[in-house]
Amino acid sequence: MPTILILTEEALRESDVKNILNLHDDPEATFEVLVPADTERNVVTDFIDHLSLFEMREAWDSLIHRADKQKAEFTADISLGASLERLSAAGATASGSVIADDPLPAVKQAVNNLKAAELIVVTRPHAVEDTFHQDWASRAREELGVPVLHFYAGTDFVG
Repeated sequence: MPTILILTEEALRESDVKNILNLHDDPEATFEVLVPADTERNVVTDFIDHLSLFEMREAWDSLIHRADKQKAEFTADISLGASLERLSAAGATASGSVIADDPLPAVKQAVNNLKAAELIVVTRPHAVEDTFHQDWASRAREELGVPVLHFYAGTDFVG
């Protein structure tokens, strides 16, 4: 029975779940969802990412609001719960956990421990990281021995 890892920075939307399950029609497949508690985002990078998407209010908010650890962990826990609910509602077997800021060590460990067949990364577009191949999916492709697919949240676009 194959295990598919899902690394997501926010709650999976119904469209994200549909895209993922359309790729994996094996009823034996199980899904392990990992959500980082992102407490150390780079302010400048966040600002540029929001500007590149013409999100002016979010760009300003990223400059004046810093994430605190408790809020980041709470938000990640909520995102994990919503993602697991949506996967279960779609008929998938899923479990998951909240992980540290830098997800790569936890992803490596999960790949090894679960003998994962694949990693699916679901993120918002990140202009700086995506352009310079420093996004989670690009970093995972360099370090893991499994296929890595990168979806942009809420879209059919593959990064």
